[in-house]
Amino acid sequence: MKLALPPIASSLALALAMSVSATPAAAQRAADAPGIPGPEQDPHIWLEEARSPEALGWVNAENARTLAALEADPRFAELKAEALAIFDSEDRIPFVSFRPDGLYNFWQDRNNPKGVLRRTTLESYRTAKPVWEVVLDIDALAKAEGREWVYQGSTCLPPALNKCMIALSDGGEDASVLREFDTATKSFVQNGFVLDQKSQGGIQWIDENTLLVGRDFGPGTLTASEYPFTARVWQRGTRIADAPEIFRGEADDVWAGVTLLRDNAGTIQARVAYRGVSFHERLHYVEVNGEWVPLDMPKMAAPYGIVDGHLLLSTDVDWTTGGQTFVADSLVAVELEAFRADPNGAKKTLVWAPGERQTKQGGAVTGEALYVALLDNVIGKVLRFNFRDGQWVSTPVSLPDNATIAIAASSNETDQIMYSVSGFLDPTALHYADGSGAPTVLKTSPAYFDAAGMEVEQHQATSKDGTQIPYFLVKPKGMRVDGSTPILMTGYGGFQVPRLPAYLGTTGKLWMERGGAYVLANMRGGGEFGPNWHQSAIRENKQRTWDDFIAVGDDLVKRGFTSPQHLGIQGGSQGGLLVGTAFTQRPDLFGAAIVQIPLFDMLRYHLIGRGASWIGEYGDPRIPEQRAWIEGYSPYQKIVAGVEYPEPFLWASTADDRTHPAHARKGAARLKELGQPYYYFEDTTGGHSGGVDNEQRAKLQALQFVYLMRRLMDSRPANTGG
Repeated sequence: MKLALPPIASSLALALAMSVSATPAAAQRAADAPGIPGPEQDPHIWLEEARSPEALGWVNAENARTLAALEADPRFAELKAEALAIFDSEDRIPFVSFRPDGLYNFWQDRNNPKGVLRRTTLESYRTAKPVWEVVLDIDALAKAEGREWVYQGSTCLPPALNKCMIALSDGGEDASVLREFDTATKSFVQNGFVLDQKSQGGIQWIDENTLLVGRDFGPGTLTASEYPFTARVWQRGTRIADAPEIFRGEADDVWAGVTLLRDNAGTIQARVAYRGVSFHERLHYVEVNGEWVPLDMPKMAAPYGIVDGHLLLSTDVDWTTGGQTFVADSLVAVELEAFRADPNGAKKTLVWAPGERQTKQGGAVTGEALYVALLDNVIGKVLRFNFRDGQWVSTPVSLPDNATIAIAASSNETDQIMYSVSGFLDPTALHYADGSGAPTVLKTSPAYFDAAGMEVEQHQATSKDGTQIPYFLVKPKGMRVDGSTPILMTGYGGFQVPRLPAYLGTTGKLWMERGGAYVLANMRGGGEFGPNWHQSAIRENKQRTWDDFIAVGDDLVKRGFTSPQHLGIQGGSQGGLLVGTAFTQRPDLFGAAIVQIPLFDMLRYHLIGRGASWIGEYGDPRIPEQRAWIEGYSPYQKIVAGVEYPEPFLWASTADDRTHPAHARKGAARLKELGQPYYYFEDTTGGHSGGVDNEQRAKLQALQFVYLMRRLMDSRPANTGG
């Protein structure tokens, strides 16, 4: 049995697939779009050139000023050391994936800052000190080639999984090069497959001598969002330029391509093409006798995989077909042979439908069963499914209650599966099962902070339209309800991505051990309660997300948990936009704001990097009606003279080819223009993750927590950030 998750599904679910390449051409396109600010209206457009000498000179000056202030704080060195000790900890859990030749892990520490791909046996992995065999040393590779290589994973040929295409990026960009690697010989294949021009997109193995490729093939092969929209079949020994094209979407798609659906043995059972007509909507086609046949299903539904002779489909909207209705977030099955005979007429049956405030969070298949991870009112659960006697039967997996649970690894050949289980105050535990009984604890992460005097509560805030918005409060036991507690509040609220309770780790050590509290808000737009929760706060209704976040802040103050001078907010990517809208709409409510790798200039976001791909989430500024929605909250335009803002800290990465550093740069430049205090920091490497190695990650953590302590814990100092 096999659940073959289409590669596109996981990449699209990463919500913000955003890039580094704004150019003068983009500025010119803006001039051709009425209502979109151009160089005459926006004096900071030049900062959209990610690596221009002028922009980098500005960055260097800003970095020097910010580091001089924050690194000079006597707490910085201690905080960085504490964070680095956690990141480099030798006893943290080495999460693995199952392969026929062992358990694979990618590991970074002080001796291997760029990391090593390594493997061990299950028997060794069970011990406290597994014996690891290094398969690929990224540090050695980077040194030998004089590049800042960052390992971005591999795509391997099933079922043996020993022929792989390794993805490497230079400095942490999402765009990567691909090289064929043999895990048996632990070496790159001489004269093997190589795609040495960095690009978005990737490959799938058809067989050992054939790849399905979706990449930048030159003019006429990228969408306006700068993603591939063609697919080619590439034979070993031929030039990629000569590889025949088998599918082509449209230039105005977000992305397009072909994915392979495989069974448990690695056999390709279907080729499915897709056209992403918006970030959240796709048209699907199945190959029948060499022709692409449109699949009759909603644009917000997609193939999920192959399980026990059935093709599973997942839908994010209610779907009426064949006289029956499947509610949003359902799993639907079609018998594979019937699907092949009549792709659109084959009978569909229900596998699973969500209950109230339930949503599925991913699936995996072992050699014996389908497993689906769920959220039930933001609490993790797992169901096991089998197809027996003509029907789908589910049983709950025995795992801890009141925890965040995810499927960490699974074997296609056996019934082996691993689950990660964690909570705010509970170190992550890895549970293992092999089909012979209930899961048992295999490994436990050490405690990185003292949680003995802390507790977790869940509350609800009332948003502007009356909707109840849940949030978690992690606080000291017996905390005084007099508004004096420093609180760090965070959230996301976009792209159907949930923010869930997870072990606080560095936040617990650096912030809560020093008297701070922590809040995680679950706003509309996220994925905590399924697709409807997300769809209720997109496009013309996106302000609801910002309203929800502000409502949580107001509730914290109203209940006496904190006060504005002690309330800080933090968020990255879409979460950076969230923080930007919050501090510009309610500067009176917050004492600190960390704006990480954000979206910020929403009137030009479609011109900066891959911003055009997110029009399905936010709307199109080129359309007057939609521009009005966006203009109502775009933080860059909402920074105005005469308002005192909470000295925000904006940071980005030059190598970020998702959100692009221009957003954070322009936000800082606008604050500077108005004489408002701020901090700005930009790393030259790190990409969208904010750090390529543990030292870099520790530095970023220390800078942010020093800033928060100065703003929320100390007697308010004079503004020194700008």
